[in-house]
Amino acid sequence: MFIFYQLPDNINNTIRCVTGMIEDWQKLDSVNIQRILGEVNPHLEPVPFRADTTVIRTQRLPFYRGSILLELTDLSAVPAVKKYAIYKSGDVSVIDWTNQVIYEANEKEPVVLNEETVIDYARFFFEYVRGRYGRFLIIEAIDDIRWQIEPPLQGRRVMQEMLEPVTLIGQDADGTFNLEAFMVFKDSLFKTKIHVKKDGLVSMSGEELKIEGMPVLQDTAA
Repeated sequence: MFIFYQLPDNINNTIRCVTGMIEDWQKLDSVNIQRILGEVNPHLEPVPFRADTTVIRTQRLPFYRGSILLELTDLSAVPAVKKYAIYKSGDVSVIDWTNQVIYEANEKEPVVLNEETVIDYARFFFEYVRGRYGRFLIIEAIDDIRWQIEPPLQGRRVMQEMLEPVTLIGQDADGTFNLEAFMVFKDSLFKTKIHVKKDGLVSMSGEELKIEGMPVLQDTAA
């Protein structure tokens, strides 16, 4: 087992794909945009966002009792600039693509992990953390992959039959949850076990390479 984010030996270092969490975003009205920017702007760099050119969407985080996820889009920039933050009134943690932001939020809440929330937590963690060599992203369906060149129909069919949703396969005596998932790192698809401790610490083990050299778009997240 290795603690996030060491690089697995069987993954090579070119390009990767992007997946997303469940899309249940809620768009805020202008009054709430003004209110939230008043709290968030002191934490944004290099410049704050203006209320008249900013769109804010929110997403519930079931593993936190009080905090939500904010997506802030500044439409005055070309291309538009996006920032993400874990937010509750009086407490803002801007996502900087390190695991430290999430681990600190876990302590403050604290994080609530159980059979109903741990898979959502894993999806969130890997979506918003970038390691030294890039992001490991959970892939549950072929359309989660941002292709540079679309694979042929037969290739899509074979890959889709291989892929499976994230699965909870057990829990250790110390409370650690063990999940199984398909993931993409750079240009490679692999199957792995994800281990989530009760405090939210994430690690991986047992990487099994499935496909490499996939024509996927490069990571521009961070």
